[in-house]
Amino acid sequence: MGIEDIYTELIAEESRSTEHRRHLDAPTAVLKGRNPSCGDEIALELRVRDGVVEDAAFTGVGCAISQASTSLMIGLVKGQTAEKAKALAETFLAMIKGEIPEDDPALDELGDAAALQGVAKLPARVKCAALSWHTLTEVLEGKK
Repeated sequence: MGIEDIYTELIAEESRSTEHRRHLDAPTAVLKGRNPSCGDEIALELRVRDGVVEDAAFTGVGCAISQASTSLMIGLVKGQTAEKAKALAETFLAMIKGEIPEDDPALDELGDAAALQGVAKLPARVKCAALSWHTLTEVLEGKK
């Protein structure tokens, strides 16, 4: 099994995972994100206290890439400070736009979310992968 197969399997598994797919009790922020070009929709719920993302979850529908990206993102930002979560979002969005070289050490911080790096070569799918990360950024910047 090659590395591309492993990444494909990770995306398939994350897109079906229900670990982060739920509603939060007492979220401090909820924001819907939508990709009109393909119909992906998410509702991102966060509970941020004292500048830390205590919990996060989502509901929504969409392609495997958008759903996997959202699940991976939530797993990565839970427990992080809001500032760190925003920095991770910036790194992910730069990666998905092909602005960061494939061997850049900054990608190590993305953990399994770096598996989506190949999406940068599929322009029609970039918005799918970026949807939740843009929504996260908007939530953390106080946009509702």
